[in-house]
Amino acid sequence: MELIETVEQWAWIGWLVLILVFLVIEMLTLDFTFLMLSIGGLAGLVADLLGAPIWLQVIIAAAVSAILLLVLRPPLLRRLRRGEDPTPSNIDALIGLRGTVISSIGAHGGQVKLANGDIWTARTESGDLDPGTPVRVNRIEGATAVVRSDSPTPLPPTPEDPLA
Repeated sequence: MELIETVEQWAWIGWLVLILVFLVIEMLTLDFTFLMLSIGGLAGLVADLLGAPIWLQVIIAAAVSAILLLVLRPPLLRRLRRGEDPTPSNIDALIGLRGTVISSIGAHGGQVKLANGDIWTARTESGDLDPGTPVRVNRIEGATAVVRSDSPTPLPPTPEDPLA
C-alpha cells in the first residue's frame, strides 16, 4: 500500500517528464501526434493537481489524447499542408520526362540525356534504341532510368487494293 501512495504522491513528476518527452519527440517529427499526447499528459497532470486518483488521471489523459488525435489533428494537418508546392521533386519529377538516347540502350544499359540536362544510365524493357531516338522515362530503379521509345511507331504497310 505504501508503494501506491508514493506513486500517487509523486505522479506529477511523471506527468511532467512524459509531457517533456512527448514535446521533444514532436519537435523531431512535426506530425502533431505527440503534441496531442503531450496535451493529454497535461490533462493528466491537471487531474493529479486537483487530487484525482492515479487510475482516473490515466483515463483522463488517454481520453483527451484520443479526442485530440481524432478531432483536432486532421484539420491541423490539412491546414499545415495547404500551402505545399504540388510540383513533383527528386525522382518523382523524372517520371514521364522526355530525353534523347546518347549511346545505344538495350536491356542491360546505355545512356540518355534528359530534357532537364541530366545524363542518366538507362535501359529499356523492349528492344534496343539507337542514338538520337526520343525516349520517355517510365520509372527510376536505383541510378538507372527505365525508358521507352517516344517516337510514334510507323503503321505497318497495307497491301494495295487490287481493285483500284
